[in-house]
Amino acid sequence: MQDGARQDDVTGQTDQTLPTTAPAAQAAAAPTRAAPRLSRDALVGGICGAVVVLMVGASYAAVPFYNWFCRATGFNGTTQVATSAPATAPLARRIAVRFDANVAGGLPWKFVPEKTEIEVAIGEVVTVYYTVTNQSARTTAGQAAYNVSPLTSGAYFQKINCFCFTEQTMAPGETREMPVVFYVDPAITADHENDGLKTITLSYTFYPVRDAAPKPVAAGEPDKPRGNL
Repeated sequence: MQDGARQDDVTGQTDQTLPTTAPAAQAAAAPTRAAPRLSRDALVGGICGAVVVLMVGASYAAVPFYNWFCRATGFNGTTQVATSAPATAPLARRIAVRFDANVAGGLPWKFVPEKTEIEVAIGEVVTVYYTVTNQSARTTAGQAAYNVSPLTSGAYFQKINCFCFTEQTMAPGETREMPVVFYVDPAITADHENDGLKTITLSYTFYPVRDAAPKPVAAGEPDKPRGNL
């Protein structure tokens, strides 16, 4: 009887200890299961960060790529840059070229073409002038954006020289004549999309340059003889 009582006591003690040991074991195992979840979260966060960096980099790269693409193809009416006159003589076919001038807000310039329209032979090299006046009492700088219309003519409008290639800085009250040297590429005659083309409009818009590079003081001063020390 005493042995049986002892067994019952042992069994009772065992049953009482099970509820207390099971939660402890589960608590000890909990951190082990949380570790993989934290690793997955870190991996997802790293991937998201990399995607953001790539998207930002692509947005910056898209601008110069778009400009290069427009210059190379004439897309969106972007004119071409030529290094010399065409090798062939001008053609008998003639076309009218109109000139448009605009100034964006914030730039106190008067900007007008000397002629609003001329007629040129296809393949003929022509020089025209725009007049620019800085109407403010301070030095200002601007950069000209440009295109031609209709847009399909951009691939054939070749500029040999243009004020739009570089930033322009104007002294207070200064007036300047700015030339444009161009020709219409004879290859346009092989493009049947432009068979009925009679007029091309060359349009410029000057935009202010906010952070114009200051000219070094020494660059504008001649060297002066110095006395002996």
